[in-house]
Amino acid sequence: MRKRDPRRILERRRRADARVEVIQTRDHYVSAAGGAATTQSADITLPLDELERVWSPEYLERLARTYWLWIGRISLGLLRVLYSEDGREVVLLRRPFVLLRFFAPEYDIDRRGGTVTWRINRGLLVAPEGRGEGYLRMTVERRSEHPERGTVTARITSQVANFYPMLRGWGWFSRIGRFVYRYTQLQIHIIVTNRFLRSLANLDLAPSVVGDLRGSTPGVPDDEEFEALRRLQAERRSREDTAKSSDQGAAEQPPPGREAAV
Repeated sequence: MRKRDPRRILERRRRADARVEVIQTRDHYVSAAGGAATTQSADITLPLDELERVWSPEYLERLARTYWLWIGRISLGLLRVLYSEDGREVVLLRRPFVLLRFFAPEYDIDRRGGTVTWRINRGLLVAPEGRGEGYLRMTVERRSEHPERGTVTARITSQVANFYPMLRGWGWFSRIGRFVYRYTQLQIHIIVTNRFLRSLANLDLAPSVVGDLRGSTPGVPDDEEFEALRRLQAERRSREDTAKSSDQGAAEQPPPGREAAV
């Protein structure tokens, strides 16, 4: 029998101080137009010094990585998440079975918390009219402190908005498809997400694969993490401005064979 490492035992006891309470909600629906939305939240109460240890841009990125690892673990390896510079792909075993393709994550952080948003691109689970629409978002909020107990409560929320499921279908079948999606794929998502939120009680956040928000010393909050965040946000704004300029230029260009009015 393998000898138990006392350091791991102490680490598990320290992490056990965190308590997770899943907030039961009925905030999920599929609209008649086809868009689906759902929100799951949990309050995590933990020692104040533990929250300060992980309250940084790097750990928001690590929370995102932990979520993707959880998807693979809960599916027994059937689902894999592939990383690229411009997005993430959830695949069934391997390409070309891309169930969901997301654009690159977008981070926003302020004094009270932060969000990471993956905008939905396309995939086998996405209806054609939903390509480029909707998003998956993880939000962390600092809610309340309890000085008498030396603890603090943070709320973590997972939100899907404006997702157009392929399972809903079209035409006359869409009424049946809405029902099927709501009680199959949507319910599976809710169960998996709530289990992920409960798993955060151990505070074991996986290191990021990309490391865009990693500081000079991994695991230690520093100014370099916030500088990396500002750089990513500036690059995102630059891409959005370029895209808007291109769209405006295309709209102002006269049709072929017709001169612009003077």
